[in-house]
Amino acid sequence: MQTAKKLSFTDVWINGFFILVSLSMVLPFLLVIAISVTQEQSLIADGYRLLPKHWSTDAYHYIFKSPTILIHAYGVTILTTIAGTLGSLALTSMTAYVVSRKDYRYVKGTTFYVFFTMLFSGGLVPSYILITQYLHLKDTIWALILPGMLSPFYVLIMKGFISEIPKELIESSKVDGASEWRIFFQMILPLAKPALATLGLFISFNYWNSWFPALLYINSENLVPIQLLLTRMMNTINFLTTSSQFMSGITIDTSKFPNLSARMALTVLAAGPMMFIFPFFQKYFVKGLTVGSLKG
Repeated sequence: MQTAKKLSFTDVWINGFFILVSLSMVLPFLLVIAISVTQEQSLIADGYRLLPKHWSTDAYHYIFKSPTILIHAYGVTILTTIAGTLGSLALTSMTAYVVSRKDYRYVKGTTFYVFFTMLFSGGLVPSYILITQYLHLKDTIWALILPGMLSPFYVLIMKGFISEIPKELIESSKVDGASEWRIFFQMILPLAKPALATLGLFISFNYWNSWFPALLYINSENLVPIQLLLTRMMNTINFLTTSSQFMSGITIDTSKFPNLSARMALTVLAAGPMMFIFPFFQKYFVKGLTVGSLKG
């Protein structure tokens, strides 16, 4: 009969430390959810509590006054996130595969070019001129997808992962008559699943949380993403809660208006969907972070 292994003091200390770290990350989000369903007067009187004294869904009622607009904004964000993530992964993996090949004649120059663009960018004004005047993408869905599709930082991360793949596999495939496209799609990409999942998660977070490109390039209400819509709602809430103090003739009872709870409800709506997606990629995410740390 196998006896249970006793935990040493070091194991207890390490496990306890990471439990505290995990709680420090989970508890704030639970507090945000609790505040979003707390009555505004209770927040003012009792402060923030994990278990609200007085429950209320007024904040969500205020946000969902126009559900069609909110659902449409979610649709725009989901479309840009899926299309942008898939396109970015394709370009990133292809570029990384090229610069990871030692037999590529211009590998040093291409790698330097990728690294240089990570340190120095063209700036906001040239980017705006390129998108609006030369590419004519203003008020199109592509203005939300193309600007963040290729990141040199992600290319270098992917390059480091692909470089760990034995080159003998590529050489043997060439001997068998496989083309470069077949080697890339049937050998490199399946082996790079952990890195693709990790970078895909980062890229999807960037697209999901992006609102500044929409502020610059989008005027049509049909192309407003969820983050920009929630930002506008937040500005409206700030205006309504402060206007009664500085403008005559406006009487708003700010104690009953869902100010603090609405802010937290907006946070839940913005971050909630991605919180549910993350567990499905956790296995690949952890493997992608640790791969390449050990050799042999």
